[in-house]
This record gives sequence, C-alpha cells and structure tokens, in this order.
Amino acid sequence: MIDPLAIVLAAGKGTRMKTDLPKVAVELCGRPMIEYVLDCLEESGVRRIVVVVGYRADVIRELLSKRNGIEFVLQQKQLGTGHAVQVCHPQLSNFNGPVLIVTGDSPLIQTSSLKALFALYQSDRPSCIVGSAHKEDPAGLGRIVRDTGGVFTGIVEEKDATDRQRQITEVNMSTYVFESSALQFALQQISNENQQGEYYITDCPGILQQSGHDVRALDVLQPCEALSVNTVEQLVIVEEEIRKMR
Repeated sequence: MIDPLAIVLAAGKGTRMKTDLPKVAVELCGRPMIEYVLDCLEESGVRRIVVVVGYRADVIRELLSKRNGIEFVLQQKQLGTGHAVQVCHPQLSNFNGPVLIVTGDSPLIQTSSLKALFALYQSDRPSCIVGSAHKEDPAGLGRIVRDTGGVFTGIVEEKDATDRQRQITEVNMSTYVFESSALQFALQQISNENQQGEYYITDCPGILQQSGHDVRALDVLQPCEALSVNTVEQLVIVEEEIRKMR
C-alpha cells in the first residue's frame, strides 16, 4: 500500500471555548489539542500530514513549527469541511494512495482505530471507509444507515433523521479513508445548497455510494473518540479522559 496522506481539519475558531485562539490550539493537560491528533497519526504510520489552517493560521504554524513532515494549506474562507478538503487539491492531484481525513479537535483519536481502517483499505481497496462507533447516547451525531444485510447505505444527520433512524446507535465519527481519485470525484459533486451554505465532507460517501463505488462503514472506533471539544464543559470532560489514559 502507498503510504497514506492525512488531512487534518484545523481552520476553525474557538468561539464557544471563550478564547480568541484557534480551537485546535486550546490546551488539554498542558498541550494544544491538535498535538494529540498528530501524535496518533505518526504512531499509525502516517508520514505526510496536511494541516488545513484558517482562523489565526499563524498561531497553528508557530505551534507546529518544530514538527517534521507537516504541510499547511490555508482555507481563507471557512466554507465547511468539504471546502477545507477541496483547498487541498494541489496535494491530492498528484497523489494515488489512501487519504485519511480527521478533525484537529478530536484529541482522543486512537492509533488502533486508524490502523484498523488502513488494514481494511489495504485488503479490499474500497473507495471510501467511514470510521464509526456505537454510542449509548448518539444525540447530535450523524447516524450510519445500513440495509437489512448490514451494508452501508449512507449517513443521515440527526436533524434530517426519521424517528426510527434516531434510534440508531452507530454514529459517524468524522474519520474517513478515501481512495484519492474517488475523493476528488466526490469533491467535485458536493453542493452548498443547505441551510448553512457550506460544503460538507459528510456528503462524499453518499455521492460515491450513489455512483456505484464501494463504500464501507467500519465500526472500530471507541466511544471516547466521539468526544470532540467545542465548549469549556467538553474541555473538562476530555481532559479527564486523557488523565485516565495516562
């Protein structure tokens, strides 16, 4: 397998964190939260990492200046997660291997989970693998929808889900492995015709599925990996989890 390329989404503000720092620069147990994500990527065998920066990009560049193998791509306008990957077109256009997409505000991401995703890609070469997990309380998260045979059919956001779909406990964890050309195809198809007027990476698996590509959802992530940090309250919870793991 060609060594994977990782794209880390790190362009957002920390508005609800009550700070003027970029969200991924907020410290957890004395370290910026993006550092935990990058450590996990390196431990998983990822050597080429693209960090998408936007709000106060200089802060992230300075924080990571001593790390090797980091490329920065500027998302000048924050127009959604799909747009954040679209601006990485120069990096993707000459790359033929697996592309891992993760968020920079998921400091509890686990090496074992990423290795499992890469192992499935290497063995079966699907166009897309959606990393999923089961959560007792899936509120607020996109649900993984499967047919009666257990085959992935799509991701349904909670606001769009039926009552029955809201009972699904398998959730999207914003962690994906794409075959590069399939990802580029999907990125050309996504639309911003939604309430926020943004482009979402979550639309890409469905686009590929509908186009006849092999798309899988792999339930290998741990529930703790769904603990992203958007508020001060969540920061406290994630810090406690990090201490437990030490």
